[in-house]
Amino acid sequence: MLADVPPPPIHQDPIPYPVQRKRDMRRYAERHYGIASFRLEGPKVIVQHDTANDSYRATWNTFAANVPDPELHERPGTCTHFVIDADGTIHQLVPLSLMCRHTVGLNHTAIGIEHVGRSDAQVMGNRRQLRASLRLTRWLQARFGIATEHVIGHSESLSSPYHRERVDRLKRQTHGDMSRSTMTRYRRMLERDAR
Repeated sequence: MLADVPPPPIHQDPIPYPVQRKRDMRRYAERHYGIASFRLEGPKVIVQHDTANDSYRATWNTFAANVPDPELHERPGTCTHFVIDADGTIHQLVPLSLMCRHTVGLNHTAIGIEHVGRSDAQVMGNRRQLRASLRLTRWLQARFGIATEHVIGHSESLSSPYHRERVDRLKRQTHGDMSRSTMTRYRRMLERDAR
């Protein structure tokens, strides 16, 4: 496990997370996980995503709008803890003490990291962005004691031992971003650099 990993430079750019959004998150967590809280306590997983767009500002605006999401049609709106821009800038949108809706079945125990880009290949081929991503992930692993095997891509959500979903129609729901093959490479990089 990683120890004494300094935090990377992180630009604070919070989205609105007022009382109403906390209530929405608590209701969501109760319905989906049986947890009557909006707080993220002792996270066990880090989920990597790509934004499917080329704009940090558009991504921020999407997460800031606490509107029902287009897929599941419920509040709170989708969000993530961190977004890494194409130039390697790490933006923190939400405190690590709060849950975010980024991965069905794992929001109760996962930190979300979004990478501005349209594909895994675009993210993995961008050296500045990838370097920032690995630095951020290593720091989060060290801070919360998260093993590399629990650093996963969005597409791997169903294989996590921490996956939990109470709503029947969503128990097998996942996405295709940050595939297993991409994450196998990513996890090798984390392990190699941790030695």
